[in-house]
Amino acid sequence: MQLKFVTKNPEETELISAHIGARLKGGEVIELISDLGGGKTTFMRGLSRGAKSEDVVTSPTFTVSKVYITPTFEIHHFDFYRLPDPGLIAHELEDLVGDPAIVVAVEWAQDVQHILPDNKLSVRISAISDTEREVLIEGSAVIDYLFEGF
Repeated sequence: MQLKFVTKNPEETELISAHIGARLKGGEVIELISDLGGGKTTFMRGLSRGAKSEDVVTSPTFTVSKVYITPTFEIHHFDFYRLPDPGLIAHELEDLVGDPAIVVAVEWAQDVQHILPDNKLSVRISAISDTEREVLIEGSAVIDYLFEGF
């Protein structure tokens, strides 16, 4: 399944991701693809809010990972941008993938593709202007429920 949106501002991007976040059950893997400043953190902010987390979402670029608590699962947000070799963090990621109590979101995942399952949700965000984004969301039939209501 594939959906494509053009958002006019960060609030619209957050609305799309909040819609997906509200449908998360736990166990999903989300790959976020974008350039620096492209909107990955904005997408995560909406996703977390939609999943009913009250945690403040910030980019994990310098901390590598962050955890957001929701009423029914945890969201583990990884950013491999600054890691030339994912090493031990890749092992941590591997342990989390498939856990039904955890949603995994990964930025800059090229070095950990072998860990990510085929049934992941891929979100590609491309800047059109300073505020407008094209958001392309793709996923396998296993996670079609995330697309409901669009």
